[in-house]
Amino acid sequence: MRRVRPGAAASRGGTGGGSARAAGEERALTSVAAGDRYEGEEPADLPRLWHVTLSVSGRRAPLPEVRRALEQLAHDHPFLLTSRYAQDHAEIRYWEEARDLHDAAAVALRLWGEHRQTAGLPPWEIVGLEVIDRQTYHQRVAEGYGPPPASPVGVHPF
Repeated sequence: MRRVRPGAAASRGGTGGGSARAAGEERALTSVAAGDRYEGEEPADLPRLWHVTLSVSGRRAPLPEVRRALEQLAHDHPFLLTSRYAQDHAEIRYWEEARDLHDAAAVALRLWGEHRQTAGLPPWEIVGLEVIDRQTYHQRVAEGYGPPPASPVGVHPF
């Protein structure tokens, strides 16, 4: 069975060459549900590794407090690879195991807020998120345009 977007013609080689919509008529936007797969793709229930880079920023905070908070976060969650920080921003990089990108991103977006109290993290907001699969990460590193491998592991100033 072939999947076709709603509002798209079922056949590319149809007669008349015209569209089913009148000129100027807009088509409703549709989305694909999280976890939807097409024939031949991996099963949706197998977890995969995702490389996550979470960027946060806000008002300036004393460097020793930022470092201590990130070290506490790394202690609470040993999956964190590396954190870089300055007085007004930080970047956290780690590997997440999740069923799909949606799940990995959802976990990443909760990380800072859920651990703000327990780790004593600054009241900064998330300003950036990148989630890429393992193959893409290694391809970028091999081609020289991806993030450098997370070493040394730990918490470091920018």
